[in-house]
Amino acid sequence: MLYIVATPIGNLEDITLRALEVLRSVDLIACEDTRQTKKLLVRYQIKKPLTSYYEYNKLSKGDYLIRLLKEGKIIALVSDSGTPGISDPGFHIVKLALENNIKVSPIPGPCALTTALSVAGVPANRFIFEGFLPVKPGPRKKKLLELSKQKKTIALYESPHRFLKLLDQIKEIFGEIELTVVREVTKKFEEIKKDKVSSFIEYYKSNKVRGEFVLIFNN
Repeated sequence: MLYIVATPIGNLEDITLRALEVLRSVDLIACEDTRQTKKLLVRYQIKKPLTSYYEYNKLSKGDYLIRLLKEGKIIALVSDSGTPGISDPGFHIVKLALENNIKVSPIPGPCALTTALSVAGVPANRFIFEGFLPVKPGPRKKKLLELSKQKKTIALYESPHRFLKLLDQIKEIFGEIELTVVREVTKKFEEIKKDKVSSFIEYYKSNKVRGEFVLIFNN
């Protein structure tokens, strides 16, 4: 059995009772960063073995986890925060498990995407989620040009060191649109702001860019 367990995106109290029950019951917890997951387990006095599973070891570690699952081990997959498989390599192990007729059970909970959409004040019955755009400016601009042809709500993730460059490209391609920017959601310094793209550019030129962002906007 492979459990896909959603964990808090910031506030550790956002864990579900069922998620805690599952984490206490499994044989092994596979996680992106063992140090990050240990914080959650210590908070709830859970003592279970951990193994790393992230983008750069997903192939070798995926095969290892499948072998354990075939032996009858019960494993929980968690990400550093939120729901595994959303802009992380979680889908790979799920795909392998399904191909090997191993039961996969989701334990729903927090997700930065849906959390941000819920407070953005934009239509969310139909939206495009692109996760993290390409790192290089050329491919990123190409993807934004493709998105500019869509008439739907668009949601993106971005890291702090690329955030201002992304804002500049959004202004170049989409014009002076209104953005909802969600940062550090559920954490102590949570920010949820709605403003014109130029206002965000000016604000973050004079204020340190910290934490990962969710950007939501309409074309």
